[in-house]
Amino acid sequence: MNDYQLIVIGAGPGGYTAALRAAKLGLRTAVVENREAGGTCLNRGCVPTKTLLHSSEVYHSAKNGAGIGVHTQDITANMEEIFAYKRHISQTLSSGVESLLKAAKVPLLHGTAKIVAPQTVAITDAEGNVNTCTADSILVATGSVPARPPIPGLDLPGVMTSDELLEGTDHLYRSIVIIGGGVIGVEFATFYAELGCEVTVIEGMDRLLPTMDRELGQNLALILKKQGVRVCTSSMVKNVEKAEDGFTVNFTAKGKDDAVTGEAVLCAIGRKPYCEGLFAEGLQPEMRGKSIQVNERYETSIPGVYAIGDVSSVIQLAHVAAAQGTACVEMLCGVENHTDMSVVPSCIYSHPEIAVVGMTDAEAKAAGIEVKVGKCVMGGNARTLIADPGRSFMKVVARADNGQIIGAQLMCLGSTDMISQISEAMANHMTAQQLLLAMRPHPTFEEALTEALTDLVNKLNK
Repeated sequence: MNDYQLIVIGAGPGGYTAALRAAKLGLRTAVVENREAGGTCLNRGCVPTKTLLHSSEVYHSAKNGAGIGVHTQDITANMEEIFAYKRHISQTLSSGVESLLKAAKVPLLHGTAKIVAPQTVAITDAEGNVNTCTADSILVATGSVPARPPIPGLDLPGVMTSDELLEGTDHLYRSIVIIGGGVIGVEFATFYAELGCEVTVIEGMDRLLPTMDRELGQNLALILKKQGVRVCTSSMVKNVEKAEDGFTVNFTAKGKDDAVTGEAVLCAIGRKPYCEGLFAEGLQPEMRGKSIQVNERYETSIPGVYAIGDVSSVIQLAHVAAAQGTACVEMLCGVENHTDMSVVPSCIYSHPEIAVVGMTDAEAKAAGIEVKVGKCVMGGNARTLIADPGRSFMKVVARADNGQIIGAQLMCLGSTDMISQISEAMANHMTAQQLLLAMRPHPTFEEALTEALTDLVNKLNK
């Protein structure tokens, strides 16, 4: 008999969620992790970034409040405190994951795992000792790491990825150049801009957030520019050079050479699946580019080895990893009722927040689906007027033939909490008319959704 029925490699959101569900379903389960419990999300990604953004929002609000005298030197003196708070939040949540695993009687095996055979994992601890464990099934949930494209100078000491930046600094940078205008880039641009740092964002595509609805990226660029951020779109980085006061980033902007110098440079050009050293020589699974190829049941090409989350998923999000981990374990145990994997909300913690789910009207058109779009610009919403976060809006997309909701794009305060309402409607194939039946309280940000739905229903009825 094997040591375990399931070994999970990686204690991030996908891994620990899968392990807890497996234990609940009666499987003898263990988790292998070579860093902190909670993985990237809790320690080097979602949670620490949002903690920093909370701090910068508090500072920005205080600085701009009536009669409150807050100066840049105040925040500079407190940068260590800000990052200490970030570490406290991450450590608290990481300890919570360890407690959950302990309560579920799931051993957390510290070390680096290597799959040496279909049912065998070798675990190397910090001292170099190797322990071998066997399991009926192995679930790979090793996540992803920041990508560094082969641009000259990106490997210079001091040119950071999000991992290094989140380690903390003892002072506020005077200036920072952020390469990449996707989710990671715009969140850090928001953080540093609100602290008074000189920020430049360089994005190769024609707008920020290029994979999302065009209006979201365009509106965010206007808001960041009002905060003093220099936004360079349609710009390609040529190289990064050491400069007297930091680093110079040379790039072409719409065909013309340009350059910007910053005390710090952040490379935020996405993340890549992490499976380095995971498989023994001669035991390589089929790959899809840099990702592990899996089927609809999360099975790899190696019998008994499964993979979920960033290491194998097209969509790299913590909640996707958690849902996949749960679904994979449930299928192993014969349970077939899972979260709808076709409805994936995504959130960006800029100010105001952005939350999207499903298709945009442009994506629907490209897919040959005729749609109608309901929209509410929130200038008349009481809560929005009070908070004054900048131009805010909601868009809801529905099929023109039957009114079924197939997407939404929200850019407003509270959007990251409200998007689940749309996700639930989509998972249950609800129409705009059905969602409009719900009464929404006043005064809330959410009541603007009623206006967007009303606009949508009116267009559907024409």
